[in-house]
Amino acid sequence: METILAVGSNSFSGASFVDFALGKGARVVGISRSPEPIPELLPYAWHRHDNFEFHQLDLNRDLGSIMDLAHGVCPDYVVNFAAQSMVGESWQRPGDWFMTNVVATINFHDALRKCDFLKRYVHVTTPEVYGSCSGFVTEDHPFNPSTPYAVSRAAADLSLRTFHATYGFPVVSTRAANVYGPGQQLYRIIPRTILFILMGRKLQLHGGGVSTRSFIHIRDVSDATWKIMHQGQNGDTYHIATHDVISIRELVEKICAKLGVDFAKHVEVVGERLGKDSAYHLDSSKLRSELAWQDAIGLDQGLDECIDWVRKNFAVLSQQPLDYQHKA
Repeated sequence: METILAVGSNSFSGASFVDFALGKGARVVGISRSPEPIPELLPYAWHRHDNFEFHQLDLNRDLGSIMDLAHGVCPDYVVNFAAQSMVGESWQRPGDWFMTNVVATINFHDALRKCDFLKRYVHVTTPEVYGSCSGFVTEDHPFNPSTPYAVSRAAADLSLRTFHATYGFPVVSTRAANVYGPGQQLYRIIPRTILFILMGRKLQLHGGGVSTRSFIHIRDVSDATWKIMHQGQNGDTYHIATHDVISIRELVEKICAKLGVDFAKHVEVVGERLGKDSAYHLDSSKLRSELAWQDAIGLDQGLDECIDWVRKNFAVLSQQPLDYQHKA
């Protein structure tokens, strides 16, 4: 049985991958800095799984304990989802983003490179490092980060290049398009739109929603991450994305139509976020050709799943904080 150490296992992407990996028969040890959230926001809690254990540990403060745990369980793979991940908010306290995404993360890498039991380290990073792009970009596109968040992620990505080149550190990196699906944090655009409409609240649409994105279902992302973990080439990065692009306004209009409400009555246009990239679209040809991956869940099906999840759990979700809660 393979053992996976999932760092950031309480995050949406982390918890969804944990669920996927357990379904594949792996043993998973999860680490996050916060206690496990309510089951409605924890995809691996929706199914009965054996072979999972959770530890509340923080990369910023508990590196020694994390490495003690790693040496105790000797994972075949470490998959790191942990990061300060909000873009607009990173302008307010950029030091917190750099402490987690650069200092703590690179210290973690430096400890992991000395672990002879490790088959591969999977670094889950972000297309934000490219800045605003035109057209579909490949994995060798130049970095041009435009926010403290993006700069902090780019710094760790560049550091990993040197670790691979100098130490032969067995790292592969993933960059996914905008992920979504049941269980996502409520401040993200899709669950937030659904909840606000069902609660009778008006949604603020930054900049009129003209920026465009590619939205990919989290199960497709977990499937891709699993393939990359096993079959990816060390030192390489893989884009995980669909071929479809939609503006944020069109996305919200689509959700309104599915819920049978008038867009104009439920949405308020406000100013754009500081440093927001107008577009980044990822070319996922490398993942498709080298690892025979393909996305299977279209946006309409995925949105229907999200609406069903919110409706089923509305009594609980509507009582949760709907805005991002910062943790240093």
